[in-house]
Amino acid sequence: MPDSNKKAVCLLSGGLDSATCLALARRDGYDSYALSFDYGQRHLTELDAARRVAEALGAKAHRVAKIDLRVFGHSALTADIDVPKGRDEATMGEGIPITYVPARNTIFLSFALAWAEVLEASDIFIGVNALDYSGYPDCRPEFIDAFEKMSNLATKTGVEGITRITIHTPLIQLSKAGIVKLGAELGVPFGLTHSCYDPDASGRPCGECDSCLLRAKGFREAGLTDDALQVA
Repeated sequence: MPDSNKKAVCLLSGGLDSATCLALARRDGYDSYALSFDYGQRHLTELDAARRVAEALGAKAHRVAKIDLRVFGHSALTADIDVPKGRDEATMGEGIPITYVPARNTIFLSFALAWAEVLEASDIFIGVNALDYSGYPDCRPEFIDAFEKMSNLATKTGVEGITRITIHTPLIQLSKAGIVKLGAELGVPFGLTHSCYDPDASGRPCGECDSCLLRAKGFREAGLTDDALQVA
């Protein structure tokens, strides 16, 4: 059973990686406080998925912070820009894609840090991945290390020695197939998750965006069936 004094804020998008991260926090005995964002993204299907996953994995609480990154735009997820489709792996690995949302993980981690301070929690989980990560600069270990150092200088609880923030990135060096296998071992309800950048009006995945293709590759290489495709 989780130790009630062992709390963690877990960033939860509703996708495969963040769901696996939440399951890991549960396995490691944390009372998990799941945090999602309504940030002006193209669709809210992922938030429905996040609510389902948080409930299924026994999150102590689940909050959705509403912010609007559309005021800055400059991303296919927050502006009227087409989501790239049908790209091969070589193309995905070239440069930073237009689906990158400027400073998104910096913003999300800042909110997580604020909630962690209120909870007097020392642990934050985020499902970033530096291998099959589509070129996002805020998924790199260097960024996470820098943010963790800043976190321990920026909070009242840190200065007073109540907390010592650790940012957990247990998926950062795993392939997508490795994440799928780990999620299966942890009992992640894959059928409740959602990864697509550009679903249709009913929430069905497009099957062609980078996220869909990387997800499909992960399940294929793991030798497992993606239950989400069965319930879409």
